[in-house]
Amino acid sequence: MAGSSLGTMFKISTWGESHGKGVGVVVDGCPAGLPISEAYIQTYLNRRKPGQSKYSTPRKEDDHVEILSGVFEGYTTGTPISMVVMNQTQRSGDYSEIANYYRPGHADYTFDSKYGFRDYRGGGRSSGRETIARVAAGAIAMAILDSLNIHVNAYTQSIGPITIDRANLNLENIMQSPIYMPDLEASAKAENFLVEKMAECNSVGGIIECVVKGMPAGVGETVFDKLDANLSKAIMSVGAVKGVEIGNGFECATILGDENNDALYYEDNTLSKETNHAGGILGGMSDGTDIVLRAAVKPTPSIARTQHTVNKSNENIEINIKGRHDPIIVPRAVVVIESMVALTLVDMLFQNMTSRLDKIQEFYKK
Repeated sequence: MAGSSLGTMFKISTWGESHGKGVGVVVDGCPAGLPISEAYIQTYLNRRKPGQSKYSTPRKEDDHVEILSGVFEGYTTGTPISMVVMNQTQRSGDYSEIANYYRPGHADYTFDSKYGFRDYRGGGRSSGRETIARVAAGAIAMAILDSLNIHVNAYTQSIGPITIDRANLNLENIMQSPIYMPDLEASAKAENFLVEKMAECNSVGGIIECVVKGMPAGVGETVFDKLDANLSKAIMSVGAVKGVEIGNGFECATILGDENNDALYYEDNTLSKETNHAGGILGGMSDGTDIVLRAAVKPTPSIARTQHTVNKSNENIEINIKGRHDPIIVPRAVVVIESMVALTLVDMLFQNMTSRLDKIQEFYKK
């Protein structure tokens, strides 16, 4: 299977299946001297692991990370960093029934069409459990960004019809909300909505917003490797994501040019913008203001309600999916989106170091 790697100068390659022995990642291109520990990476993995609330799958996993290479005495060595999380509570028998039919909303049919074979245990490679590897790698990217005073924060903007009130937005509320909403009043309403839909054996989607502060201007390319293009690709590579917008996003199609343009001004030796409809990116490059993007996350496709589908004998059948499934993916996906943004930013920051001769000469001047 191709396509399990992301990045150019800061590159990750993920491996493993939901019900295999484990899930892991190799990070190549991390500079030497970065303080990294398993305990630090674990703080990120704990945010996406299952079984933390009644709104996530009851599958119990510690998701304990082991660093196998690339770190010595608490610092990166500049060599590839390999990490693994071993699976502990696989219940593959829960999925034996789906070997003979295609689940609506899943990759079962497309896997069979592509390979003529699939790992039906929890979705195999297309399972959301693969994102463990992304989060472990993303923790390293976040450490690099923190050292540059660049900060990435993602949170739940909406769940179903419930959306945060920006007047109540407080980042300190995120970790107090079981669904990672920065507005606790909206969080309470969304939790009630989730309980209602869970009782109906249904699932819910939502929107994750991510804000990047401290990104310098001029990072990104102008044609195919635009910063917004690469961010969109990284986020869309998350299985549950069905849409990405940056800045005003789709609203741009409904307003006029004088409303959508961000007026510029110069003050205190700094060029800035009066508004940020562009979401911090112009012409494929960062403009020095906050990068703002959103990811639309679909409802969990595995639901206990009766659904119509087709089996491998091309017979029309009805199913009720069994097993341990999240009633909503959004809360556990927040740190995944954060990680994908961080990984992309680090890779493009590293690429940007070769864009000006004077900066290269300054670096190597003796």
